[in-house]
Amino acid sequence: MRVFVTGATGFVGSAVVRELIDNGHEVLGLARSDAGAAALERAGAAVLRGTLDDVDGLRRGAMAADGVIHAGFQHDFSRFAESCALDRRAIEALGAALEGSAKPLLVTSGLALVAPGRLAVETDAPHPILEAFPRASEHAAEALAARGVHASIVRLPPSVHDAGDHGFVPMLIGIARDKGVSVYAGDGTNRWPAVHRVDAARLYRLALERAAIGARYHAVAEDGIPFHAIAAVIARRLDVPLESRPAQDAAAHFGWFHRFTSLDAPAASTWTRNTLDWHPRARTLLDDIDSERYFPT
Repeated sequence: MRVFVTGATGFVGSAVVRELIDNGHEVLGLARSDAGAAALERAGAAVLRGTLDDVDGLRRGAMAADGVIHAGFQHDFSRFAESCALDRRAIEALGAALEGSAKPLLVTSGLALVAPGRLAVETDAPHPILEAFPRASEHAAEALAARGVHASIVRLPPSVHDAGDHGFVPMLIGIARDKGVSVYAGDGTNRWPAVHRVDAARLYRLALERAAIGARYHAVAEDGIPFHAIAAVIARRLDVPLESRPAQDAAAHFGWFHRFTSLDAPAASTWTRNTLDWHPRARTLLDDIDSERYFPT
């Protein structure tokens, strides 16, 4: 299968590219820079130069492929609403190019807000589109599926970890390093699900090969790691105090990032594992972050 991958040079997307190529697929990767194009070529992928706002380019990429994985997203929290709108337009463009065919489209979404405070499962509907969180990836994918596009969804947990991670855990490490203390709110029992990016990449491949319509897959290796356990590893590695603070004080400590540090978002993946015969086998989040890759000397 020839697969068009957006976000092909990103943290998750680059692992997806390797997984696809290692398992006999051809890859056409979207790249916006010379460095990104060179990295894709070294990996053995063909390159389509362009960006997520190049609607015509996205359509050309989708039409030139047998399937599409949309792993691209502009993670700019200062312009989050614009990034969400761009994401929706990209999904709609990809879907329009695939409409009337049996070509699969995998759309990436997140698990953090699906079912706060309880165990999220694959049958849970996507979170509503809110002014504070306007990401509409799943809604766009579901609208395409209703039109017969073979669109399905991969939900990623708050932590997708491995060397090169620049997501939530590195943000926590940076805050703890800058402020000289590793903090958690209350008793720190709020939970983050997690997955190693190698396991996530394998799930993308298996889901693409299945080509289901309207399915939601949970890329979850660990249902929920208590936040205080993550903070404790950071404190020990940085040799800074570990402190519990009341919710209000923790909010002041973390600033805008508090909305994520206070999340209790456990998630299951039983249906996903059984449906795709997917068995995560890479190292756990706590084992991974308790290493030089997250705390280089």
